[in-house]
Amino acid sequence: MGEKVAVVLFNLGGPDSKTAIEPFLFNFFMDKNIIALPAPLRFFLAKLISKKRSKREAGESYRELGDKSPLLENTAQQAQALEKALGGDFKTFVCMRYWHPMAAQVAREVRDWGAEKIVLLPLYPQFSTTTTKSSLERWKKSSREAGLDIPVSMVCCYHANAGFVRASVENIRGQYEQAVKDGHEAPRVLFSAHGLPEKVIEKGDPYQWQCEQTAEAIVKELGIKGLDWQICYQSRVGPMKWIGPSLDAALEKAARDGKAVVIYPHAFTQEHVETLVELDIEYKEEAQKIGQKGYYRAATAGTHEAFIAGLAGLVKAHLDRLGIASEGFKAPCPPEFGQCCMRQGEI
Repeated sequence: MGEKVAVVLFNLGGPDSKTAIEPFLFNFFMDKNIIALPAPLRFFLAKLISKKRSKREAGESYRELGDKSPLLENTAQQAQALEKALGGDFKTFVCMRYWHPMAAQVAREVRDWGAEKIVLLPLYPQFSTTTTKSSLERWKKSSREAGLDIPVSMVCCYHANAGFVRASVENIRGQYEQAVKDGHEAPRVLFSAHGLPEKVIEKGDPYQWQCEQTAEAIVKELGIKGLDWQICYQSRVGPMKWIGPSLDAALEKAARDGKAVVIYPHAFTQEHVETLVELDIEYKEEAQKIGQKGYYRAATAGTHEAFIAGLAGLVKAHLDRLGIASEGFKAPCPPEFGQCCMRQGEI
């Protein structure tokens, strides 16, 4: 029998009932990586925003999905597929950041299973302080409290992983070919990622740069000569200036240009409210209002065989490693991105 390896999959989490929407949002906005204010002010704002949004925008979005998020179920399917691909003495654990199962519970489960090694694997291909770093900080605290004192390593990012790129290419190609079949010549591919406030990027967060690298890798692998494509960002909230261009602006431009669009959410790896409601319902309705000629949406990587194989390869590469490393064990980001996770050292 080999070493018992726990693979902990980090993800955002989502409410599992109507009553969970407000506390889920409160947990989200209480994160200092999301709202960088002193705790008392952050608490006040989190209470205010979560109450307001649970009754309005977010509440309406989750209502489309039966007042709950499918994120946990979809992540669990990925965990099962990965565990099967790894085989042997691996066990996968789903660890959500803002709703159950959260780090405190999962750390105890890993301990009680008798893990001898832990590999932390974010389901965010691109690193950001608002996602991967936040999840890692919570995991470190919870693992100490659970008395977990065993070797641990983390894959901090894999934004150009071959398996992820291959799965993305196949999903995009299917929709692209359907658009052409429907009579739309040379449709425009829009790579849509969740946006961030500009100030987050200005502090050295490499997320936007990595999103750009992901899109370029996918376009190269697609191999469509003269492909018309663009990167854009969705899900903006609040009055701050966010990175752009926005998906709204990209759709308006495509409509003016008479172009059909194929949207691919290249920073999401499973279906949830931002894809199933924002992209499939809300943005689609807006596109129709402005005269968009054709609107197609490629599925996320999900449990695509190539993506799961890519994740399995990342885990196995980290078995004899300690600390934080990206795919290939070299810091992938230019030096101006001081928040690069590999520069943070040991876990």
